[in-house]
Amino acid sequence: MLVTGATGFVGSHVVERAQSEGYVVRTLVRGSSNTQLLDEWGVEKVVGDFFDHEALKQAVAGVSVIVHCAAKVGDWGPIDDYRAVNVRGLEHLLLEAEAAGCLKRFIQVSSLGVYEGRDHYGTDESEPATLTGMDGYTLTKAEAERLVLEHVRDKGLPATVVRPGFIYGPRDQTVLPRLLERLKVGQVKFFGSGEQLLNNTYVGNLVDAIFLCLQKPETIGEIYNITDGELVSKKKYISSVAELAGYPVPTGSVPLGVARFLTKASERVYRLLGKKEAPLLSNARFKFLGLNLDFSIEKARRELGYDPRVTFDEGVRRMMDWYKGQGAAST
Repeated sequence: MLVTGATGFVGSHVVERAQSEGYVVRTLVRGSSNTQLLDEWGVEKVVGDFFDHEALKQAVAGVSVIVHCAAKVGDWGPIDDYRAVNVRGLEHLLLEAEAAGCLKRFIQVSSLGVYEGRDHYGTDESEPATLTGMDGYTLTKAEAERLVLEHVRDKGLPATVVRPGFIYGPRDQTVLPRLLERLKVGQVKFFGSGEQLLNNTYVGNLVDAIFLCLQKPETIGEIYNITDGELVSKKKYISSVAELAGYPVPTGSVPLGVARFLTKASERVYRLLGKKEAPLLSNARFKFLGLNLDFSIEKARRELGYDPRVTFDEGVRRMMDWYKGQGAAST
């Protein structure tokens, strides 16, 4: 099995599960990546990236299963920067894997962010991904899905797409540290009531779904929404993290209409000024805090036998236990 993005949040959990299930795991890693965990686990590493032809050829040689977790993640910056990794890099990977001739399964880890940026109430996979009005990350994830499905249709690529929501759990080195920094200094406010639903997906539940897809060849060419099933509000997620971290639970809020207006104004000004960092209120952050994000996982339950094993309360506890242990020391 080749795992891309193996030094990242999701990829490291895929590697860990794959080894526990007896797979021989190979990874494609950049020279600048922290490979401490992979080294501890004795995982084979090919050093390079999607634009290094020889490294890519070596990475896919003899590989029958690829789980593609690598992506440029963020909520700001030139779209072409995201497209280079999330679309063109993916295309290079697909072409090399197809040329190698050994591939039996390919899993594309996408995102529920590919749906239109509006309130969702039980949206399922029959609604198409949108290619308009999105930030660079979500737009290029939608483009990547389209590319994968084109290869399924035109070249017989044995691929399945999984769409997780907001992924949380141990080894989150991105969202959790930023949230804790703001909670510590009292900078977190809810948008509106804070009761809007979060499309929460515990990382272990996502990995379960990935391996269920690998067990079922009938999932080739299919797309699956993946969440915890029991969706929680933005307020519950943030309050749970604050309580477990020992920080005051936020009580302040910004009216939803005001937050929406300030988001649009902030983004407009930042783009005019050519800012390289996202404003405090970006479209991606408004989606996270302001929109109701309820997506159906009935297709995954029915076709995969997906039944989320880890509850939200248990998942957030595991995340905070990890952070208090080794996570806090590494940030």
